[in-house]
Amino acid sequence: MLIYSGTKQQFDQDVLNDSIAHKIDYQFRIRGLSHENVSEFVSWENSLKKMQSVLADPDFGSDINIAVEYQIPMTSKRVDFLIAGTNYQDEENVVIVELKQWEEAGKTSRDGIVTAYTGRMVRAVTHPSYQAYSYAKTIENFNATVQDENISLYPCAYLHNYKKSKLDEIVSPLYQEVINLAPLYIKSEEVKLRNFIKKYVTKSSKSNLLFKIENGKIRPSKALQDTLASMLNGNEEFVMIDEQKVVFETVKRLVEKAMKNNVKYTVIVEGGPGSGKSVVAIQLLTEFITKRHLNVNYITKNAAPRNVYFEKLKQGNFKLNYVKFLFKGSGSYVDSSKNEFDCLITDEAHRLNAKSGMFKNKGENQIKEIINASRVSVFFIDEDQVVTASDIGSISEIKKWAKYCGSTLYYNEETKLASQFRCNGSDGYIAFINDLLGIKKTANYDGFDIDYDLILYDSPEKMREDLREKNNINNKSRMIAGYCYEWRTKNSNDLAVYDIELDNGFKARWNFSNTITWAIDEDSFD
Repeated sequence: MLIYSGTKQQFDQDVLNDSIAHKIDYQFRIRGLSHENVSEFVSWENSLKKMQSVLADPDFGSDINIAVEYQIPMTSKRVDFLIAGTNYQDEENVVIVELKQWEEAGKTSRDGIVTAYTGRMVRAVTHPSYQAYSYAKTIENFNATVQDENISLYPCAYLHNYKKSKLDEIVSPLYQEVINLAPLYIKSEEVKLRNFIKKYVTKSSKSNLLFKIENGKIRPSKALQDTLASMLNGNEEFVMIDEQKVVFETVKRLVEKAMKNNVKYTVIVEGGPGSGKSVVAIQLLTEFITKRHLNVNYITKNAAPRNVYFEKLKQGNFKLNYVKFLFKGSGSYVDSSKNEFDCLITDEAHRLNAKSGMFKNKGENQIKEIINASRVSVFFIDEDQVVTASDIGSISEIKKWAKYCGSTLYYNEETKLASQFRCNGSDGYIAFINDLLGIKKTANYDGFDIDYDLILYDSPEKMREDLREKNNINNKSRMIAGYCYEWRTKNSNDLAVYDIELDNGFKARWNFSNTITWAIDEDSFD
């Protein structure tokens, strides 16, 4: 989604007329979108004047395409500035510019992570070059038109207020690899940035590149289970964005410190639906296994995802015993010794139970047992996703047992995943759902920024058959029900018995012909 786009001539006029920020703000409002209000408005006024100055050169054609605030497909992230056109060889290119108003930043010991004053406090954030690079890669991954038509993306970062005296902090050798991928320019380097852009764009394209990107075919996001084998073989399948990268590098650093100093850490990573908790958890698992050869497990209380992983990895020629060692149930640590593992990564920690075993008669508390068993325990959690009364996973419970086990707690702004990557990346849609269900009042109660088909049925039978047709496309449609119907067929083989019977003749069974890999089975729609 492009918020503002036009030719360089139009962009120049809007900047010189001091109307550019107002036009962008208007586009946000008429689309029902939200932004960071005053601070973001000021950033448009300041940063876009700097970009207008960079492009004030006769070598740039007045009809090259300019865009501001492009929302990356399938995410809630936005690219600050795009310049589209051709170079002297008539190759079609798009330059991506990440704009920052920072005057200074601080280097860290974490790859691709710096500290900067943003959001009214100094916090750990991704290096601007990494941010620009990750946004470009994400566009490439999701936008089929960019790939199919060989449209090249060239990312860079422009810190137009950055002090030269603080340059060493942001061009430290630790960041050199990503700076090579996405060059960084500061206050005194306007000419260097101009020359970088000239290498890729000076003339307009015969085809409207921004129109192609805006209306390009969107690839479905990768399914974690389909990429797991490749990831365990050391391949990069997901490019982590912003806070995902911060969480990943923070946990990596804490594991290094724990191993070096013989101390314990407990990390709480909080994130809502679709914020990438499972992706970051699996990324950590593969990092520690393939590059650091540590003793690490990935834990889920629910057996369903583990069974899918087992099946997918078996297809990828991994030995089942090896896979079952890596992926464990939450009750596996009742008898573990202290610090037996280097790192234990618990996904969906809100689903943890107190007792373990089939009869819930083993151990004392799964949270305590996991923390005790590992030098570093990482809990990915969303307290709003508790399902049953036996789910005891909570932030307060993790804090309590971390203190009891002598494990240093790490839980702050650096371990929160705010953005989400489902529902077409629409934060407005999530806010709308929260308001609709009475979870919390939001400003999006009357609309949201999303392009979905919404159908209200008065016949559940018709809905089921329409969903069945959708399922024939790629086996990714299901009809589900909550725990609000008695499970009458659980101990009955009578085919005349149904769990769900509605007044209009609709009938359905829980777990009909169920297998442990129902999530991916070809015939599991019913």
